[in-house]
Amino acid sequence: MAITRPSPYVWIDGELIPWDAATVHVSKLGWSTMGAVFEGISAYWNPEQEQLYGLQFSEHYARLLNSMKLMRMEQKFTVGDLVQASIDLLRANEVREDVRVRPLAYHADGTWFGGLLDSATSVVITTAPFTSSLGTEPKLRACVSSWDRISDNQLSPRVKCISNYQNSRMALIEASMRGYDQPILLNTQGKVTEGPASCLFIVRNGIAITPSLTSGILESITRQSILQFCRDVLEIPTMEREIDRTELYIAEEVFFCGTGAEVRGVVSVDDYVVGSGEIGPITTAIESYYHDIVRGRESRYDHWRVPVYSRVGQSR
Repeated sequence: MAITRPSPYVWIDGELIPWDAATVHVSKLGWSTMGAVFEGISAYWNPEQEQLYGLQFSEHYARLLNSMKLMRMEQKFTVGDLVQASIDLLRANEVREDVRVRPLAYHADGTWFGGLLDSATSVVITTAPFTSSLGTEPKLRACVSSWDRISDNQLSPRVKCISNYQNSRMALIEASMRGYDQPILLNTQGKVTEGPASCLFIVRNGIAITPSLTSGILESITRQSILQFCRDVLEIPTMEREIDRTELYIAEEVFFCGTGAEVRGVVSVDDYVVGSGEIGPITTAIESYYHDIVRGRESRYDHWRVPVYSRVGQSR
């Protein structure tokens, strides 16, 4: 989502910096050899409670540090440091709406021929408003992409780095040009992996099935959350296994999930109608329960949420 208006502050390497002062010289980015990892994290506003809830901040920052480790980046901040930085930034920006928190870690001064291991790492966190799709029941038309999903021995899907998302970008452009909303990528073995920037579930015989972590998918926090509350609360059977392409065509339900995607139902794949062609009951139940969690209406998963304002009306 494009930033439609600047926030007052940006967090850079431990400091809150006014938006207009948060500049980086063009030569610092390394261009074609730039190494950068990122996260997309959501915080949801509950107007009745006058509270902003950060969703799974610790889990996202733990994944960011894993990505940084795999990219051999310097780690100057702990998970706790980055969680607190996000809270401080949201308070400084006086956010009272749904918002994305966007941390980025990058090699600030690396060169291709020498110096890569000595390159300093900078961490930047920005915020930007977004419009949630929860409660709107979007009906997506998907297709199987001609582009294979990257594998662990190429650009590992386990690393949430900028370079990896060119794979998703190519698939999404192709799907859009063909008139579809979203693509579904297969791995080199022809098994289903995920969508662009989203994981995927199918429902067969009442079981919510998702590709295993070794299928070539991101270790999605939303995917894991859905697996957990399906088992613990909704009593929906779940399974993690390989999924064949043709299972998409005969599935009872299909849906994407992720921090950005939230929970979005798919009503057709390659013009095969999924189920009745409407959002199915399991997708609806999962989307509704997830919505209650992120808005702070479900107390069972309080530990997944960080209340940004410690008292009503608190600002900077």
